[in-house]
Amino acid sequence: MLDKLQEMQSRAIAELQSVKNLEELEALRIRYLGKKGELTAILRGMGSLSPEQRPLVGQMANRVREELEDKLAVQSRLLKKQEQEQRLVQEKIDVTLPGTALPSGRLHPLSQVTRQIEDIFLGLGFAIAEGPEVELDYYNFEALNLPKDHPARDMQDTFFFGPEVLLRTHTSPVQVRTMESMAPRLPVKIIAPGKVYRRDDDATHSPMFHQVEGLLVDTRVTFAELRGVLQVFAEEMFGPHTKTRFRPSFFPFTEPSAEVDISCVMCGGSGCRVCSHTGWLEILGCGMVHPRVLEMSGYDAAKVTGFAFGMGVERIAMLKYGIDDLRLLFENDLRFLRQF
Repeated sequence: MLDKLQEMQSRAIAELQSVKNLEELEALRIRYLGKKGELTAILRGMGSLSPEQRPLVGQMANRVREELEDKLAVQSRLLKKQEQEQRLVQEKIDVTLPGTALPSGRLHPLSQVTRQIEDIFLGLGFAIAEGPEVELDYYNFEALNLPKDHPARDMQDTFFFGPEVLLRTHTSPVQVRTMESMAPRLPVKIIAPGKVYRRDDDATHSPMFHQVEGLLVDTRVTFAELRGVLQVFAEEMFGPHTKTRFRPSFFPFTEPSAEVDISCVMCGGSGCRVCSHTGWLEILGCGMVHPRVLEMSGYDAAKVTGFAFGMGVERIAMLKYGIDDLRLLFENDLRFLRQF
């Protein structure tokens, strides 16, 4: 059996010298050292050996295996190097050529509109404030003059985690938190962009959407200033010829309150299907901050006044780009998103 091992080793080494590629090398390894190879076949006959011969044959078999494995590894490295050099000569790679460029991404239309809104109000001297999306009932409703039995809460049905914890229905809680942290310092001049949540889901409503709300609190703030600020915003967002119209409305946290319309972006105010032939499109709500909200936030309503406004980013985007279905903004269809 020792002679068989010696003969197998010599034969394997001789064949190894004539191997031309990695496929032939792997076939040779399997033929001699595989589970069904010649070395395994020889070792299966050790059962017929005497106890004195078995250790000698085992040691010889281990030496043969180690030597063959070492020579196979050396030959494998040599063949890999030869193949690499051959590919470099044949392919003639020009390393100075530019690589394949990856397609560049772009901002989502909602991100574009949000940034444009922010830029407009930053230019008017407002600062950006942020707050938690998981909010307390106190900040989301009660501090905004919406006690627990107020019917206006039904319009802002949201997702609750308990009796006092919920997903915010608007970014107005940021205004309250900012006033609380600053009172009695003046002025308070912020916008609050962010995600909000309500139980709505159709072509014009989403359970998650985006708002930008604004707040200015100071001495002698008037409704005329509110109108001027929103007129500038409308002209910057929709064009210099955009007109605005204020209609009386009701919000618990402002008094007086108004809905703001702009001249139709499709027909310029002459009347069309989009504006229901009225010439106007609603874009946001606003009003003078309710005295009770000022007082609950730490300000003296007899000495200071303020105005607030709020708009849906999706609404602005739909009007600006002529989008007729809100759900298009959240379906992630690249054919739609590449248009912006």
